[in-house]
Amino acid sequence: MSAVEFTSAGERCAGVHLAPGRDAFAGVDGRAPCVVLAHGFVGTVDSGLIPYAERFAAAGLHALAFDYRHFGNSGGEPRQLLSVRRQLEDYAAAIAFARTLDGVDPERIVVWGTSYSGGHVVPVAVADGHVAAVIAQTPAMDGVQTLLNLIRYAGPGYALRLVGAGVRDLVSSLRGGEPVMLPAVGPPGSLAAMSSPDAEPGYLSITGETWRNEFAARIMLSAGSYRPGLQADRLPCPMLVQIADRDAVAPAKAAQAAAWLATGRGEVRTYPIGHFEIYTGAPFERAVSDQLHFLSRHLGAGRSAQAGEPAPAVV
Repeated sequence: MSAVEFTSAGERCAGVHLAPGRDAFAGVDGRAPCVVLAHGFVGTVDSGLIPYAERFAAAGLHALAFDYRHFGNSGGEPRQLLSVRRQLEDYAAAIAFARTLDGVDPERIVVWGTSYSGGHVVPVAVADGHVAAVIAQTPAMDGVQTLLNLIRYAGPGYALRLVGAGVRDLVSSLRGGEPVMLPAVGPPGSLAAMSSPDAEPGYLSITGETWRNEFAARIMLSAGSYRPGLQADRLPCPMLVQIADRDAVAPAKAAQAAAWLATGRGEVRTYPIGHFEIYTGAPFERAVSDQLHFLSRHLGAGRSAQAGEPAPAVV
């Protein structure tokens, strides 16, 4: 695993690159696909992404995991600023960088996202037009549905308090002041972006040293209008949608609807778990195994396959 950097809109993005541990996905020219990974809401590379990247590399794929601007080891001020537009730009920059890495097949790029970034991968793939596959793990596909879900478990007053914090943060930014911060996760009843019973213990179980439990509240003013799953009918490639049946954060129905829109391209796997359980233990093992099986079927991988023989299964 090696530390890497690339530029997005003139600012530094930091990440890690893991090279393939075998040649199961290598083409006749020796080049292999690359999975580009980014985290969800305020997530960082050291908070649950490395185990996925390691499995991809061990199976024969390149893996590039990166921090968005304003988070983790990447540049960008103010810190903890979550901007959908900037994160989509960072994904595009990461894909462009991945295509330049030694040994990467630029025609076989996979876009991988989880939770909030599980929604990002749809517009990212649509805008790129040439990625080979998409993986959306427990994805937040529809801001409207996420907002309604939040109101159901926390009440409309809670949502209004989040919006109020967002207004204060926006006003502060326009006046040149410091960001108004909110916690990303907190116990039920606390004012945080995620306060379902499993949110705080679930997220804290995977966080690394660079993760901070805060974000600039202004994203609350636009989060409800972000509906990336509605672009799924324009996807240029197959998409694996992995749904947690007991998800209290990212509504399962929105993920199912996105897969339905991706007619003929969407594949769905469901798991009897909550939103945060997929990062560890048996749910992680099942999820990453399903991801590798999906990629082995769709990437046209392997020297033997390109020579007219069946490619080895990846499980």
